[in-house]
Amino acid sequence: MFNVKASLALLVIAFDLFAATLASPVEWSETRESDETCKKTKVAVLGAGCAGIFAAQALHNASIDDFVIIEYNGEIGGRVKHTTFGQQPDGEGPYTIELGANWCEALSRPGLAKKWKLENKYSNYDNLSTFDETGQSDYSHLIDDFLESYTKFEQDAGLILTQNLQDRSARTGFRLADWKPTHDSPKMQAVEWFEMDFEYAQTPEQTSHTWAVINYNSTFYQYSERNNFVFDERGFSAFISGEASTFLEDKDPRLMLNTIVTDIEYSDTGVTVHNKDGSCVEADYVICTFSIGVLQRDRINFQPKLPEWKQTGIDAMTMATYTKIFLQFPPDQVFWDTNTQFFLYADPYERGYYPIWQSLDTPGFQPGSGILFVTVTQDQSFQVESQTEEMTKNQVMEVLRTMYGAENVPEPTAFMYPRWSKEPWAYGSYSNWPPSYTLEMHQNLRASLGNGRLWFAGEATSTEYFGFLHGAYAEGQSAGIAIAECIHGNATACDSSPSYKMLHGTTRFGEYDVDNGWTNATFETFGL
Repeated sequence: MFNVKASLALLVIAFDLFAATLASPVEWSETRESDETCKKTKVAVLGAGCAGIFAAQALHNASIDDFVIIEYNGEIGGRVKHTTFGQQPDGEGPYTIELGANWCEALSRPGLAKKWKLENKYSNYDNLSTFDETGQSDYSHLIDDFLESYTKFEQDAGLILTQNLQDRSARTGFRLADWKPTHDSPKMQAVEWFEMDFEYAQTPEQTSHTWAVINYNSTFYQYSERNNFVFDERGFSAFISGEASTFLEDKDPRLMLNTIVTDIEYSDTGVTVHNKDGSCVEADYVICTFSIGVLQRDRINFQPKLPEWKQTGIDAMTMATYTKIFLQFPPDQVFWDTNTQFFLYADPYERGYYPIWQSLDTPGFQPGSGILFVTVTQDQSFQVESQTEEMTKNQVMEVLRTMYGAENVPEPTAFMYPRWSKEPWAYGSYSNWPPSYTLEMHQNLRASLGNGRLWFAGEATSTEYFGFLHGAYAEGQSAGIAIAECIHGNATACDSSPSYKMLHGTTRFGEYDVDNGWTNATFETFGL
């Protein structure tokens, strides 16, 4: 079947890194003293998520250790975030579950998952049972119908890209490929949600035809089509904290946790960062790794105000929300087939209404856990994240009892979910490329300001890997390397990112180059 990343993004970084002995995580300082005068540093990295940590590591690897990392939260990792949930049957405490990034991708080469020994298991999306309002109902043949249409959908994306044609929505592309679900075909809608929304966290109407294909092919054709689910008791973020421990010391004063940035003043000579606690940092260079959701909410006061071309690049990109809702049932009252990984529900009235369920009480995952979770996206995410937990639980249980029969489904012993759209340091889960958002617009999102003093990096700024964790890795590392080269005297690296004050309706073929974030050598690599 069409193999989806199905996550907040996410994945193993599949770059050539050798396996190493697992190190103990660094114990980070949670508080710091507020100075009346600005702390001076060569580089300030804003955000200690994947992009921020690997930007700082790139600086360290280039012998630049005069930097600080400013982080909103009390720990590193960003949207690679886990928590404890439920209870293990042996009384050894709760399980660890991932609230954000959950899947390892690009496993065809040695990477950070292997280096830090992340516990993970292959997600087999063909291991799927289908349900509707009558209970179990086999409509898996519709997946084959979708895949047949997707072949033309993919080919059409290649034509649009290589012939400089106008982009369109994935919905338009599917209709032209003869895939036309309607409101009176809920099973087709469920299959489409499973194949598209589960991947991009938004509907085909909200997703670019061309860039949906580019995004998928860049990862899965280039590396591997395998998708592994992480369930490590240390959390998926163990690889980020592990890498941080290679260049940051315990309680390192350069890591400023629990520090909220409010203002960024930038010029051609440097950047000053002001924080909510009254402290400030003066830096020659700044790498801003804030999510597109934060930048769109105007949570940061930029001085001078961001130029219109930059703000357009930010506002025209979209921040999608992807919500996982976890339930634990008594292990002796598990009512689903524990040999099945996924369960797809077609609601007769509402598209994307608690549609995809995944069992963790399955061989190779967390057998005996009694844990099941359901994923919702975008509008449904906004609804469940805005209503009470009790309301959500009632809706979820009603769906489960529709699928399996009311008499077979007991009350859960534990229930929880994150509210990503409400988090003031995230405002969503990961980015998605909307229809008619051009490469030039995206480059304006990526482009630096202040003659190369203020840089932007994160999964959203990745041209090919937006929404993926390895996009954040690559963009953070790239910004760190460029600034290091600039500091070491390579003037061409200081402001190497172009911007477009005048936007064109389509993308000229010659613009698919490294300067605009397009790093791969040939289109043929990705089947375009």
